[in-house]
Parts: sequence; C-alpha cells; structure tokens
Amino acid sequence: MTAEEIRKLIASGMACEHITLEGDGRHWYATIVSAEFEGQRAIARHQRVYATLGARMHTDEVHALSMKTFTPAEWAAQAQ
Repeated sequence: MTAEEIRKLIASGMACEHITLEGDGRHWYATIVSAEFEGQRAIARHQRVYATLGARMHTDEVHALSMKTFTPAEWAAQAQ
C-alpha cells in the first residue's frame, strides 16, 4: 500500500484535521490529529486508527504502523 492509500483509509474512517504518513511500503509512521481523540488514552486512540484499516493490519498489507495521535488542542500546543 502507498502512503496516500493509507491516508485515505484513515480519513474515510474518521474525521481528521491532519494526517501525515511516512514509510518504506511496509513500515509506516503516522501523525494524526482528530477531535475524536478527546478524552481517550493513547491505546484507545491507536485502536480507533487500527479499526479504520481493518483486515489490512492482519493481512500484512500494512505490516507496521507507529503513530502519534493528538487532539486539535494538543496539536496546537505542539506547534508553540
């Protein structure tokens, strides 16, 4: 899968204000900003993103995905 394909899958499965993806075709690193993360711990946020990828995480289409997840407020604080 390409970075754009993964980005589109995530964006179609949840409302995101910002998504960046980098990787080598098997190992991916994502930064995702979504209001859906409000009040959630990191594990719940990651599970939410994994859910958007569905079986692709189990069939090795996406071998590894590391991510940083932020709420819009957390993301704005990062920029300062």
